[in-house]
Amino acid sequence: MDQTKRQPRRMGWRFAFLALILAVGISGLVRSLWLDVYFIPSDSMEPVLEGGDRILVSRTDFRDEPIRRGDIVVFDGRGSFAPLNSGKGPLVESLTATSQWLGLTGSDTTYVKRVIGLPGDTVVCCDAGGKLTVNGTALEEPYVFAGDRPSTQKFTAVVPEGRLWLMGDHRSVSADSRSLLGAPGGGMVPLARVIGRPVHIIWPLDRFAEVPRPYAAGPTTENGP
Repeated sequence: MDQTKRQPRRMGWRFAFLALILAVGISGLVRSLWLDVYFIPSDSMEPVLEGGDRILVSRTDFRDEPIRRGDIVVFDGRGSFAPLNSGKGPLVESLTATSQWLGLTGSDTTYVKRVIGLPGDTVVCCDAGGKLTVNGTALEEPYVFAGDRPSTQKFTAVVPEGRLWLMGDHRSVSADSRSLLGAPGGGMVPLARVIGRPVHIIWPLDRFAEVPRPYAAGPTTENGP
């Protein structure tokens, strides 16, 4: 083959490769600073989020606005919900991380739950009407999965400063703060471990929709109970 024909072809491949590297780099920057995509691996947040959903997560929402009771949050569960060491080999860890980054699979250390208790709150199950109470006031929870009770497990939890009490909406199948009352940290998740707030379901297309934020006003991590 003529050398003059080979050179443009090589330059074309190099350009395509550099463009791919640049696109991945920009995507990584955007996902680390502003937006990310997560795969929902379970049914614990039904009916709002279903297993198999891919959600767009805003990393900036809670930098500009404090966390409110009732918010859904994505968080790193290491040290609270998840084991500190998964025990996987380096190759498996690498492949798993790539799959999670692409939004193809869920993470065994990243969780999605709803904020029920803010720092300083006392969360109790349950009052005479079968509702959760926060600081003595019964919660109205329209997001709870149809047919589920707010909780079948009785508990009293005082949320320390800098932590959150989190529960799934599909209470009968959700492993959440209730399941970890006797564990280190008592099932409370540090505020510093919150990654962001789901803002949109992007897949499957027939579920393409905003993720509702039920409370526009009320207690926050800034103004307390």
